[in-house]
Amino acid sequence: MQLQVLPVTPFRQNCSLLWDDATRHALVVDPGGDADFLMDVIRKQNLTVDAILITHGHLDHAGGVAPLCRALAEAQGKAPEVIGPDKQDDFLLSSIVDQARHFGLPGLENATVDRYTQDGDRLDLLGRSFLVRHIPGHTPGHVVFVDEDAGFIFAGDTLFRGTIGRTDFPYGNSSLLISNLKEKLLPLGDNMVIMPGHGGATSLGEERKNNPFLRAD
Repeated sequence: MQLQVLPVTPFRQNCSLLWDDATRHALVVDPGGDADFLMDVIRKQNLTVDAILITHGHLDHAGGVAPLCRALAEAQGKAPEVIGPDKQDDFLLSSIVDQARHFGLPGLENATVDRYTQDGDRLDLLGRSFLVRHIPGHTPGHVVFVDEDAGFIFAGDTLFRGTIGRTDFPYGNSSLLISNLKEKLLPLGDNMVIMPGHGGATSLGEERKNNPFLRAD
């Protein structure tokens, strides 16, 4: 398996492109924007994208879903399946244009999904199994995607190096976010690598020791 992290939009959101070297089939996680740029990378790698995964409904994570799906449908003859967060984030996915207008960002569109996810779901993609964990607090429907065999988590905006996701939105909840991180992610083990929605990768062990929101003092 190969992973390429592609920062997109002025928010420098980590869109992830994961593919199987042998089959050239791929999935995209959180295409927040810059769909033309993402398509250039996909074409250069000669990939067929089977699915797009969305961790949550904020514009910088889902604003590029619709234009990327159109471009992929034209390029490969079939649109990828769009697998969304928990349905509680539908109000955000359907208001991306309004979110983008607030920030003065053109080219982002509302997103629709083919299926929502729930805590404990299993996604069989690229010959791998991804566990879905619902981690609300940054947004009500935020989920993360866990590849337990590879020891890797696409964490969206739940957990970062040294901190956690913002919870100062009207729908945010810091205590809920922290409790879910402790109850659902930390038990996965210290060696689990975290790919956050922004910034560099970290590990659960590193955050257990040094993150002030997760440290057991």
